[in-house]
Amino acid sequence: MTSPIGDRRASRAVDISPLARVMRRVDTPADPAHARDSFASGFPSIDRWLGGGLRRGDLIVIGGDVGAGKSALSLAMALRMAEAGVQCAFFTGEMSVERALERLLAIEGRVRIDDLRRGDLAEVPRAAVGAAAVRLRERAPVLSQLPMGGCDALAGEIRRSLDAQVVFVDSLQGLVGNVRAQEEELAAAVRVLKALAVELDLVVVLTSHVPLLDGRRPDPRPTLDDFGAQGAIKQQADVILGIFREAMYQPGTGVEGATEVLIRKNRNGSLGYVDLYFYEQWLRFEDMLDPDR
Repeated sequence: MTSPIGDRRASRAVDISPLARVMRRVDTPADPAHARDSFASGFPSIDRWLGGGLRRGDLIVIGGDVGAGKSALSLAMALRMAEAGVQCAFFTGEMSVERALERLLAIEGRVRIDDLRRGDLAEVPRAAVGAAAVRLRERAPVLSQLPMGGCDALAGEIRRSLDAQVVFVDSLQGLVGNVRAQEEELAAAVRVLKALAVELDLVVVLTSHVPLLDGRRPDPRPTLDDFGAQGAIKQQADVILGIFREAMYQPGTGVEGATEVLIRKNRNGSLGYVDLYFYEQWLRFEDMLDPDR
């Protein structure tokens, strides 16, 4: 009996060779009738560096220091992509599903997360949250808790997410249970997630801590070597984005909110950086060159 995954993959490739698919994209880049292999992240400045967006078959890793905004940025991407009609699944190990929903409402409604949690909202922000809730009912990422059982259990959940085009995993460290073998387990999880992205022809976006980053060094921007995991992230990921907020290391210098997203690895393009702004009270990132209206 043919599996649903097999049916799905077969339907995408019937009578179309890999070369034909590539040439179809080249010849008709603006034709919406032809399925694209990339999805806009919701941040145009990032997409320009990545050749138009996040690409099927790729493993995208977002890393940064504790509190830099890894979960906030990945959740913002999932929200904006879902609003654009992309089927997104978001697996959270850093917070509960209800907390993730609170964040989505704060991001979308532009309200203070603390006021939202306390239910202490004035009339205008309460209306904004209500409008945000209506929009989220129509189009929102599918939120799930990271399953118990590590990477194998997660792989099973991803395989059952038949409609997912982009899968977010927050975070890599949440998949690991055995502390003694942690580095080996992290490396194995990275390889499994990359293999799933290729096998199921979807995008996997993974957040990760940077355990080897030393905030006291002259330049605390995250580097490829800071990710650890026996070098698996540096080797397996197609795109690695590092988040750097100078205010975390030099508070009171007038740069609160200013954020650099560093393209540390880009298998199919150039390296560089993007300027975002982080509204910490809303847990909301905005593109400095293409701000939201």
